[in-house]
Amino acid sequence: MKEKMYLTDNEVILNFDLAYPETKSDMLKSKEFRRFLEQYLAHLKATNRKLYDWARGDLPEKKAIDAICRFARALMVFDHKEIDSPLMDDPETALEFVERCYDFWKSHERYSITTDRRRDAESTFFVTADEHYNNIVLSSFRRIEQTLMGRTNKIYRQQPAGTNAGLALYRNDSFTLGDNYDALRKVMFIDAVMLRTPMILHPKSNKREWAFEQVDTNPIDSFNGNPEDYFCFPAKVGDLMIFIYFHRDFMSSGVSCANLFELATKKETVGKPDCILIFGNDDGLNKCTFYHDDEMDLWVGSVTYNEKIDYFGYMKKTVLTLHNVAMMQKGWLPIHGAFVNITMQDDRSKGICLMGDSGAGKSETIETLKNLGTDKIKNIEVVFDDMGTFHIEDGQIYAKGTEIGAFVRLDDLDPGTPYRDMNRSIFFNPDRTNARVITPAAPYSVVTTNHKVDLFAYANNYGEGYGLRRIDDMEEAKSIFIEGKRMAKGTTQEKGLSKTFFANPFGPMQQQELCGGIIDEVFRCLKKNDVFVGEVFTHLGVDPENSEGLDRAAADLLNFIEEK
Repeated sequence: MKEKMYLTDNEVILNFDLAYPETKSDMLKSKEFRRFLEQYLAHLKATNRKLYDWARGDLPEKKAIDAICRFARALMVFDHKEIDSPLMDDPETALEFVERCYDFWKSHERYSITTDRRRDAESTFFVTADEHYNNIVLSSFRRIEQTLMGRTNKIYRQQPAGTNAGLALYRNDSFTLGDNYDALRKVMFIDAVMLRTPMILHPKSNKREWAFEQVDTNPIDSFNGNPEDYFCFPAKVGDLMIFIYFHRDFMSSGVSCANLFELATKKETVGKPDCILIFGNDDGLNKCTFYHDDEMDLWVGSVTYNEKIDYFGYMKKTVLTLHNVAMMQKGWLPIHGAFVNITMQDDRSKGICLMGDSGAGKSETIETLKNLGTDKIKNIEVVFDDMGTFHIEDGQIYAKGTEIGAFVRLDDLDPGTPYRDMNRSIFFNPDRTNARVITPAAPYSVVTTNHKVDLFAYANNYGEGYGLRRIDDMEEAKSIFIEGKRMAKGTTQEKGLSKTFFANPFGPMQQQELCGGIIDEVFRCLKKNDVFVGEVFTHLGVDPENSEGLDRAAADLLNFIEEK
């Protein structure tokens, strides 16, 4: 990014390589501060004409901004009685102007970036620089506020006044993709991320609408974006390396990947990735697409630049779609579900996998199980919370995960759950329907370890049964899993009773023939090893307010785990 500051109506990106205020005076004299004031006045002109007229006075807008900048610097140095400015004639209005300006600043998503070419691999200079900037902004506001009040504050709130997050960047000189990917060669890679958690973001969209389509044209052919406008988050997704190239207008999604996917090191990004994603591709298609480059043996995903995609679910699910099609190519079966290893107080342990589409009740059932077995369960190890894989090794079925975090609806969790890890979490639109949180779930070493499967159940949120039902007929079981039926809860564009191939619209639905052969092989192995296969009734689709369905499902699961 070549600009010192990138400013939109809801986002600020500060390039500390090009402009870094060492002091409060540097900040108040900067062109960046002036640009922000211009945006603030435009905002007041549209929303608070009285305050706008006060700020402008009899001056043209440009000279009014000059006067405000001088006034701000004077407030930093002098006592309020010593300041000779017409703006000081009404200190109460001046205080309101300043406080609303501070609130307007905080209403933006704010990020800093730096390459800091001088630093060594272990340096956290970018964190120190960002912390210093945060202190400059906060102390400047406090000093101005106290001067206008004519007294010191009595209550001090240490909030993130500067940025929400900071990025350390580097140029990936080991770029090994073919010549037709040259447009991505100059995109800066993310080396490290600093998050001010709990982080609360307000993206413009709150649900995912577009489906995922496999296409026969490489999305890179339609990419004409400026590489200076993009960043790359090199993500380790399960056993795969996926380069996520995202437009800076969707910085909230790109930065939030840090809580969901393991960030690769510089050494790990050497060589060809397994997949790449272009997020915010101005191709005019209004689609989420993926393509296999046979020559490069590379899966390429693309999500069209559109205000609608300002929702983390688009990035997460496109990444997982790429992961799934790449793993099916290797003969592994993608599982849309949740897998946990549950260890009892007597050290007995079982691997439990619940499969189902969004809203089926996977996470809710496990949460209920956790609460029901408080006195009996020693530990619950999360392997995956949304997407994982099954594969056959030495005649056994094993599971692996994809993500180190969980992206879940706040409504789907026990009220206290999202706040247990609040100090490490990212919240999206907590004041709106379908509010979400990304919270840490499992170390990468756990996600990529083989885990034995003892129970594989379909999360049925529409049926009238209760508890847990074992299905000995593998053909009947397969038909239930493949049909992928569920009662939609409004987390996507679907409503009512719907069906999705293998409850997984993220790869298996698009490649049903390939996936069907892997399903047959996996279910034969499950039968051979006498793994419990069945369905668990959650009732979340038919009677979401009644907890009986979840309670009985959790009770049966607990009984199964306690069995020898």
